[in-house]
Order: sequence, then structure tokens, then C-alpha cells
Amino acid sequence: MTTPLLPRPVTAVVIGTSAGGVEALLTLLPALPAGLRVPVLAVLHVPPGRPSQIASLLADRCAVAVRDAEDKMPIEPGAVYLAPADYHLLVEAGPSVALSTDEPVHFSRPSIDVLFETAADVFGAGLLGIILTGASSDGADGLDAVRRAGGTTIVQDPREARVPVMVEAALARGPADFVQPLAGIAAMLRQLPHD
Repeated sequence: MTTPLLPRPVTAVVIGTSAGGVEALLTLLPALPAGLRVPVLAVLHVPPGRPSQIASLLADRCAVAVRDAEDKMPIEPGAVYLAPADYHLLVEAGPSVALSTDEPVHFSRPSIDVLFETAADVFGAGLLGIILTGASSDGADGLDAVRRAGGTTIVQDPREARVPVMVEAALARGPADFVQPLAGIAAMLRQLPHD
């Protein structure tokens, strides 16, 4: 299978996932090249009330820094920022991270929609949005915001997703630039600008 080329320059990546997402991120994030010149921000629906070990789990397998986002943290290239449990992750001008305890969106906090919509406002056509396996419709509106901002959209192939509800909802909202299995998305991430 030939890997599609990213159609436009990417300045930031956002990823959203829920049920089955840990396994999906363990496939995708290790594909990020060393010397990556763009930031990656990710929302994984995790239960509130207990500390998440996902950042340390991923950090051991990735060539880039993986950290839990902290309020007002500057967004720097070559790092992955994960939404902490029970906080919305937003992108503000700067760019920097903002955390919020506003009401859940689609029963979720963190919300994929909130991350994608705020990132689309800041990064515009340079944003790459990726929706992966999950059991809710969170992310459909957010991916649409990326599309309307002129960014690039990728959705995991529903036939491969462990729980296809989220990817099917995103595709029902509008077409994605690419529908790919995880291996195809990983190959596309290797094309991101790096040293």
C-alpha cells in the first residue's frame, strides 16, 4: 500500500480518541520522528479521579517528549501534550495550553471538540486533525472545525477501529481528506517536518 502524501504544510497536530485509544496511541506516537518540528496535542478520554500513567507509558516508547499538559504551558515543537483527566485542553494564542473545568461536552471532559476547535482558531490551515477509535460522537464537530479552517483531516478506517462509533460520527459530519488504518496514519506522521 502506498502512503498518501500530506497535501499541505503542517504546523501542529491534534489527535482525539476514546475507547481503544491507548493501543492506538501506542501505535501512532512512536512513529513521530526524532527532531520533530511541530507540536502534537492529544485528548484521550480517561476516567476522572485517578492519576493517568499514559504519559509515562508513551514517553518510554517515543522519540519525542510526551507530557501531561499544564495550564499556560507554552506549546513547543517536538513535544506531545496530553489532556489531563477531567480538564478540557485548549490552545490559546502564543501558542500556549489552557486547561478548563468547564462543563463536559458530549459527556466528556476532556473534550476532543474543545481541543480541535481552539487549535483550528490558532493554527488554521496548518493544523492536522486525526480522529481515532472511540465510543462517542465527540470529535465530529472538532474535525469539522479543522476542515473549515483549511486544515488536513485524517480518520481511522472504521473497519479497523476497536470501537468505530467515533470515527463513523466524524465521517458522517463531513468527508475526511484521508481514511486510513493505523499503519497508514503512522506512515503519514513520519512525513511531518523534522531535523
